[in-house]
Amino acid sequence: MPSISVIVPVYQAKTYLENCVESVRNQTFADWELLLVDDGCTDGSSELCDACAAKDDRIRVFHKKKNAGVSEARNLGLNEARGDYIAFLDVDDRFECRALETMWSLREQTGADTVGCWHLNLYADGSKTIEPLLPAGIYDKQGIREGIVYPLLGDRLTAPVFNGFIWRYLFSARIIRSARITFEGAYLEDELFLMEYFCHAETLAVTDQPLYRYFLNPSSATHRYMKDYMKVFGRFMERKAELVARHKLAEARPQWREYSNWAGLLIAIGNEYAASNPLHPRKKQKAVEEICARPEMAKAIAEVAPVGLSPNKQMVANLVRKKRFFILTQMYRLKNRI
Repeated sequence: MPSISVIVPVYQAKTYLENCVESVRNQTFADWELLLVDDGCTDGSSELCDACAAKDDRIRVFHKKKNAGVSEARNLGLNEARGDYIAFLDVDDRFECRALETMWSLREQTGADTVGCWHLNLYADGSKTIEPLLPAGIYDKQGIREGIVYPLLGDRLTAPVFNGFIWRYLFSARIIRSARITFEGAYLEDELFLMEYFCHAETLAVTDQPLYRYFLNPSSATHRYMKDYMKVFGRFMERKAELVARHKLAEARPQWREYSNWAGLLIAIGNEYAASNPLHPRKKQKAVEEICARPEMAKAIAEVAPVGLSPNKQMVANLVRKKRFFILTQMYRLKNRI
């Protein structure tokens, strides 16, 4: 039985797959298994998964006949994982060669049930930045709530926003299974997974070494227009409310809903004005006005005045609060031309 199961959802990823797999095979820590979940690929990735597995018996491949999304792919991986610990890796990213060894050693040294690391953001122009998780150290249950759960719950506006990336942790399979934690949906699914998991975790050890290479891929799902974004976000808020009630989190962040809705609203506005949205600018503006008029969004706009956002988001928020939608539309038209 392997110590660590690495789960990689694969969809139309022929360009990235081999480098991703090699970053696992090149680990200085050898006691792992790699689960490649073929999510109904049609670009040759399926055959490439099998070819990778033929080179290393620690690699297992699971083929899904139809594309069902990243959540179902990860859930399949969780069901099939044999390791005591779980790591997630996106197919267009890579581990640093000492990633698993460093996190495993830190877990053994500290006795923590979960380990986290900093990571590298790699941009298309070749530049890179280091993004922290938390300061290096050991966090107890209250420290985890203050450092991870509460920021994911309500602190969704002030920059820098705490990102809900699941691939910078080494998770306890025991906690995941005992709490029956799974993924749902195609967007923001990782935030809810983290919140649920860290409501059950007891200790977290963090290293400030950047052990994960996150490529900001312009063609990824987060950069494409989502026609059903508001439906997806609505379901996300339903699940978030259930989680808040179950773990009694509202006392720590009474306005979590308004802050979460503001964050979702800013994403929705960027989504509607996306260059890949085929609608005429006037129709885009009308859609944004309708989203802002929704009762839950109108309440957030009326009760919370966002501050501390990134400059662009602050400008958008200010225009929304003043109902200057025509100016907002022109600003996005200029942005898309640039």
